[in-house]
Amino acid sequence: MSNPAPGPTERGPVMSNAPQPLGAPDVRRDARDKVTGTARYAAEHTPPGCLYAHPVPAGVARGRLTAVRTADALALPGVHTVLTPDNAPRLGEPDDPILAVLQNDRVPHRGWFVALVVADTPEAARAGAAAVHVEYETEPHDVRLTDDHPGLYTPEEANGGHPGERVRGDFDRAYAAAHVQIDATYRMESLHNHPMEPHAATAWWTDGHLTVHDSSQGTVAVRDALADLFAVEADRVTVISEHVGGGFGSKGTPRPQAVLAAMAALHTGRPVKLALPRRQLAAVVGHRAPTVQRVRLGADDDGVLTALAHEVVTHTSTVKEFVEQAAVPARTMYTSPNSTTTHRVTALDVPSPSWMRAPGEASGMYALESAMDELACALGIDPVELRVRNEPATEPDSGRPFSSRNLVACLREGAERFGWAARDPRPAVRREGRWLLGTGVAAATYPVLVSGSSAAVRADPDGTFHVAVNATDIGTGARTVLAQIAAAALAVPADRVSLDLGHTDLPTAPLAGGSSGTASWGWAVHEAATALVARLAAHTGPLPAEGLTATADTTEAAGEESPYARHAFGAHFAETAVDATTGEVRVRRLLGVYAAGRILNARTARSQFVGGMVMGIGMALTEGSPLDPVFGDFTASDLASYHVPAHADVPVIEAHWIDEEDPHLNPMGSKGIGEIGIVGTAAALGNAVRHATGARLRELPLTPDKILPYLP
Repeated sequence: MSNPAPGPTERGPVMSNAPQPLGAPDVRRDARDKVTGTARYAAEHTPPGCLYAHPVPAGVARGRLTAVRTADALALPGVHTVLTPDNAPRLGEPDDPILAVLQNDRVPHRGWFVALVVADTPEAARAGAAAVHVEYETEPHDVRLTDDHPGLYTPEEANGGHPGERVRGDFDRAYAAAHVQIDATYRMESLHNHPMEPHAATAWWTDGHLTVHDSSQGTVAVRDALADLFAVEADRVTVISEHVGGGFGSKGTPRPQAVLAAMAALHTGRPVKLALPRRQLAAVVGHRAPTVQRVRLGADDDGVLTALAHEVVTHTSTVKEFVEQAAVPARTMYTSPNSTTTHRVTALDVPSPSWMRAPGEASGMYALESAMDELACALGIDPVELRVRNEPATEPDSGRPFSSRNLVACLREGAERFGWAARDPRPAVRREGRWLLGTGVAAATYPVLVSGSSAAVRADPDGTFHVAVNATDIGTGARTVLAQIAAAALAVPADRVSLDLGHTDLPTAPLAGGSSGTASWGWAVHEAATALVARLAAHTGPLPAEGLTATADTTEAAGEESPYARHAFGAHFAETAVDATTGEVRVRRLLGVYAAGRILNARTARSQFVGGMVMGIGMALTEGSPLDPVFGDFTASDLASYHVPAHADVPVIEAHWIDEEDPHLNPMGSKGIGEIGIVGTAAALGNAVRHATGARLRELPLTPDKILPYLP
């Protein structure tokens, strides 16, 4: 890929002259602001008189507070106050119990916040936090997930409202009668999001009005939560998330930093800034829950599935229930007349799991696509061909027709681009010096999600246009793409469109999550721009100074249930090299081909696909957060111990897509692209390692210690 040219400021030129078709690779509008440091994030707003806060995390895995001694902290220069459950402002009952910070003496897990120090400087606040002495009455704790844990139960629903269990046909009978059977269990450790920008908030009160700059993927949810917690009307709370340095799901729901900053500002009467230390994030902003996944496949001699079971065991916290929906993709992917997909969960003394890029799909497709590779090996069928033979006519779970399904096209094009036909299917036969070489493939899927949104588009007398929508750009290029959507509907060059976003005073819009942001916000922007075109056509004479505005609200239209099953699909191809002496795995090639509706910006789309694949490399080879059973905390809580891929880990990655026309989505014909890149990548890499070594490893990440015992 070529390096992008320097980008414009937010309101500067993107493309000039003639209108560009939707899909043009417009340069990101915020690029120059970010590389020059003029983009301001939540922790970079410093109102006059601003104080700084630093949290005190619990040092035990379960119990209750018996004393929080603050005298030594308060004696330090610059320390103003220490909030504890004894003196912190009382909050209303939150919908999300993780926001009930400093409200009682309970310690549900290690790292739970038990105090907050507020001081003149960040250094003084940090020193004060270290000087707070906390005493506990401890209780026995349990943080170990096992597939036979006595606390396991089947939840009514998994994340996303999916049924905890689905049964079709008679799996037991069909599996017993199958000519070929696969029965394999796959394990994954906890994973953490670790966005570049830590969670942060700057808050202040003015005459009973709360203003918060928050690092969040959705300001409306934060505003509503704060309004409930502090017993004020929602219009008395303003939340701003103009620039957000990544989230990957961890900022998708309100988090404690906004609540703590607002509490401290209320208590002190001054603005307060709180940026959570990275070492504390693992315990308070969610994680991808560990899973134990048993997959059983029964097939005939031609490889057509006759029975499929995907059984998931995972954990949640004692604070609230969150169930990773890892078995759900198996309800969509392949023909399976006899199927059972089940989630079982146990509440442990652990931090609350939550969303992490492609929750459910990323972990579930690792297991399913690994099992499909095992089936291909058992049958001696090419793994691409095996997937093609199991292509369903309709969505297996619902029976609905697909709005579009081009998985086979992705597999075929990916195989051609990758040179798959020349592959020797025999394992452990390719070698270059000390390196064992192998290739693997896996499919990908992600549902099409959309929420109602509102937007306003204004025509100004100078011939420019302005878009207002409370979208949040978490680094995906939303500013750029939304301007392109408006420009296309207005039939004007994109450089005549400016926009405001990330502010609760703007037209209400949903959060950036579930690969639904562009589809949701863009639908409303398109409708408002289209309505403005009609108003301008009917308008006579010059525009008034305030311009002419049209609005749109897609809540009703977006909420209608579709008669179609709507999903994006993709295929990943990988080549790995395994060091026969050390067990080190290196990625040599990684290629993805996607069917995701209409691509709205080729440049930002490729960035999203590649970013997802890089995250999949980490999931497969380096990332993991095991829980220490004695101390009850994550052993990898910073970027020194939690190993995300570095430049040396990432080869040249290719991302391609097919032209897909789908009239059953939204006016742009687009599907979400932010998450499908990670789905299936880990399986493709794991399958490549098996092909290289001949050893089937079923536990991520594939670190050298796991591989060494299987090498000659």
